[in-house]
Amino acid sequence: MAAWRQSEEEARADIRACHDILARGSKSFVAASRMLPKRLHDRTAALYAFCRVSDDAVDLGTDVRKELARLHERLDRIYAGKPEQDPVDRAFCRLVREIAIPQTIPAALLDGFAWDAERRQYPTQADLEAYCARVASTVGVMMTLVFGARSPVLLARACDLGLAMQLTNICRDVGEDARAGRIYLPLDWLAEAGLDAGGLMARPEPSPALASVVKRTLALADKFYRRSDGGMSLYPHDCRLGVRSARLIYAEIGRVVARNGYDSVSTRAYTSKARKLLLLVRALPVLLWPGQATNEPADPAVKFLVDAVAT
Repeated sequence: MAAWRQSEEEARADIRACHDILARGSKSFVAASRMLPKRLHDRTAALYAFCRVSDDAVDLGTDVRKELARLHERLDRIYAGKPEQDPVDRAFCRLVREIAIPQTIPAALLDGFAWDAERRQYPTQADLEAYCARVASTVGVMMTLVFGARSPVLLARACDLGLAMQLTNICRDVGEDARAGRIYLPLDWLAEAGLDAGGLMARPEPSPALASVVKRTLALADKFYRRSDGGMSLYPHDCRLGVRSARLIYAEIGRVVARNGYDSVSTRAYTSKARKLLLLVRALPVLLWPGQATNEPADPAVKFLVDAVAT
């Protein structure tokens, strides 16, 4: 990356703008990020702001292809060390320079946003995992680099956590997504349950058949949550509580969906502030007992992300 400089005052102003975006963002992400050490707050805000602004540009834009091309152009400028005069671009430029984020990672995230904009559907579990890798595991990789860790084993476990979280989000939002003309559940799983995407979007309603597919998807998420636990001891000590908190908070969403009879069409799962506080307390033991590291290979859907950091 080419040399690029700005004054400390300008840099602080950019970071303040990123913190403002974070404050207006995901409540679950904000709750978990507060558990991270203060030394990482600015970098976390810069990363979140880049992801949020990019997602909004695609989601709210009137010409999706034009917006995506524009985002890739901005990303190229960031990696060339010539960011546009935008506080988020400048803050992200500093971040990728400081912690060496390969361009493959945020580029894959933008690809995931493109798939969303296309309302792409996913014929199989592998196809769905490929989507989750782009919109969620990419963030897990970048957060791990923010923490200062680059172990391939840890990156694989961080990717597992991203897969699990996105699968949980999908299960929570089945009804909302269907009403918006989007289906993320694997089409072959729906077919096995006697359902089809077109019918579900035309008339989203809870049913035992749909509940069985949501249950199956949550079971897949749980598999990845368990795999992600095998990386907890590899995170820097002062980052473990934040990661464990995020893992428990997101997994709880799946538990609520299950308690609702796997009906995420007529109701939407959420966790109360009191419940989140309890989960944060339950995360505390990770500081003393992080568990054993596991050396399972990266899931095929995320291997390209892990490899990008290693090269």
